[in-house]
Amino acid sequence: MRKIILSIIFCVVLFPTATFADEREVYIALGDSLAAGQTPYSEIDAGYTDFIALQLMRNGKLAHFSKELTFPGYRVQNVIETVQSDEAAQLLNEATLITISAGANNLLPLIEHNPEQGTIAFSQLSADFALNEVRIQMKELLSLSKEKAPNAEIYVLGYYFPYVSLHEEQKQGAEKAVKLLNKILKQETEQAGHVFVDVFEAFNLGQADYLPSIQDIHPNQLGYRIMANEMLKKYSGNDFLSLSIETMPEPNPKTFEEMLQMQQNELAVEEEDFMAQHHPDKPKPIYV
Repeated sequence: MRKIILSIIFCVVLFPTATFADEREVYIALGDSLAAGQTPYSEIDAGYTDFIALQLMRNGKLAHFSKELTFPGYRVQNVIETVQSDEAAQLLNEATLITISAGANNLLPLIEHNPEQGTIAFSQLSADFALNEVRIQMKELLSLSKEKAPNAEIYVLGYYFPYVSLHEEQKQGAEKAVKLLNKILKQETEQAGHVFVDVFEAFNLGQADYLPSIQDIHPNQLGYRIMANEMLKKYSGNDFLSLSIETMPEPNPKTFEEMLQMQQNELAVEEEDFMAQHHPDKPKPIYV
């Protein structure tokens, strides 16, 4: 299912027409639901990784894009396992550009959020343990990523504050935890010689517009646009590659059920092609 979920939304960027062949990137995304493009309504659509790829394509800087190695719910350890997988080997070996979103799923499940009442509760001890786990595992992940993708420039994205309905007196502790998560990600990223992308302040300027559902922590496409543009600023050194609201693609969300059906259809086509190649005399199935 993973291949379908994370490749159907922006397949246009897999086949760009570019004029600067020597400068084009093989862009591979790694990470959690934000890297995958999960919407506030439990669907998958174009997210920040797609928007980065789109802008690279529009400017003749993209040779290939894949977010097949991202998946909702991934913790840092899951991303480590993905980087070590056979599925990832060729993609990472050819990569020249990698973005990573990982760490929030180590921390946020420990926070009990009541959006209707605008309250949260969490154990500071458990949060500290999770953050230390992120620190240790991010060091391993970045080392492995560089080993598996020796030609890639690596960008690690930080996180925004995801709770829009909290009362002001409830925010301090949770904001401190998210900022500490970002601090750890920044330290480990820069110590490994890579680039950290801070999205916290830029996202929070329009937080209410980017997080339309108090029940869900995932942004809409306007929020993903902010994340993409912060990364593109780091990448280019200016705003030249930034995605404007006017040039954003139309939303095209897919439910997980729809993507599962697409996967089943794809597998059926692959099986039919295999049979046609290896057993050409066997009649093709008739679909009604």
